[in-house]
Amino acid sequence: MLPRERVEAALAHEEPDLVPWGEHSIDYTTYEMVLGRPSFVQGKFKLNRALWDGRRDEIVESDKRDRVDLVRALDMDIVTVGRCPEKGHHPSPLEQVDHETYRDGRGNLYRISATTHDLMPYEIRTDDYVVPTVEALQEQIDQVISEGVERPDDSVWEVARHVMDEMQGTHWVNTCIGDIGFPMLGPTDEVRYLNLALHPELHAKVVELQARRAIATLPLYAEQGFDSVMPCGDLGTSTGLLCSPDILRDHVVDWWRAFTDEAKRLGLRIIKHCCGSIWEAMDYIVEGGFEGYEGIQASGGMDMKRLKEEYGDKLVLWGGVWNEHLIGGTVADIMREGKYAIKWGAPGGGFIYGASHSLAVGTKYENLMAMKECRDTWGRYPISVTD
Repeated sequence: MLPRERVEAALAHEEPDLVPWGEHSIDYTTYEMVLGRPSFVQGKFKLNRALWDGRRDEIVESDKRDRVDLVRALDMDIVTVGRCPEKGHHPSPLEQVDHETYRDGRGNLYRISATTHDLMPYEIRTDDYVVPTVEALQEQIDQVISEGVERPDDSVWEVARHVMDEMQGTHWVNTCIGDIGFPMLGPTDEVRYLNLALHPELHAKVVELQARRAIATLPLYAEQGFDSVMPCGDLGTSTGLLCSPDILRDHVVDWWRAFTDEAKRLGLRIIKHCCGSIWEAMDYIVEGGFEGYEGIQASGGMDMKRLKEEYGDKLVLWGGVWNEHLIGGTVADIMREGKYAIKWGAPGGGFIYGASHSLAVGTKYENLMAMKECRDTWGRYPISVTD
């Protein structure tokens, strides 16, 4: 079977010849260690610096080349690709404060994370933030209803179109998009959670605004010909939901259904990415019309065996190998987790192999190769995995 045929079979809850494998996110370090050359794909601060230097075209060429080559090198079935910086994009650099700290024009401070290599918020001003009113939110909603969302410059699709030209005849092309989630408002997590508690009168309008915008963007992706869209919005931590599941029930799930209905009407398959321990949200994800669930965080208690038993007929399950162990674990850890995920997730179809989150900065080469070996060894149908 072709790689895209394997994914089509998995989405139909049928058994292909081999468990399909894909990732929603792969950081630049994996590209570099597998392909043996520098890469800008998901290049973190390295990418920020290159954009400040006006190297947009170089970044795009790296992205076009490396996404295709990595999927082929690892024998993956799915390639995930999104928008790229538009032609001529050349942002002004932030002011460098010290070797790891930068300041923007508003006085916000950012630091380079030693763990993820991202330029992360460090001190963000909140003194001038004003909580919007119901009326102000309604004005924004009305504007989206009447005008839609702004169309991006056509050059943002340059990488995606190249990937489709090169691979869509044989592989499945997925893209990550914005999601509808808890009604958070504010410049920092602290402010967002405070506003969630202090302004319940805003919940419905905040979610509606998210939803109207998300639904209005779907035609942009359908026009480009993506096979599937993956709304990326986390609902939980490793110990439970970020907020009460009642908020999902009261404000989110109906909009999820409108969102997924529109995606399907446009011919897009729709799979929810979500990290964390989210057992309390699982029924709502099903009710919301998502076809699959990716990002299965086993370290947060999202056990593949239980998921398959309770939701395997309702959702395609995509994941299996701990992100944490790809970075800090051993080959034995990866072999055990990959084997377990395939044993319980793959029988009957409806399963896509992958990391519990992503191939993130710090992923070890030997662990990635062990992950591949698991799929190649135990992922052939009919599944026959012994303890």
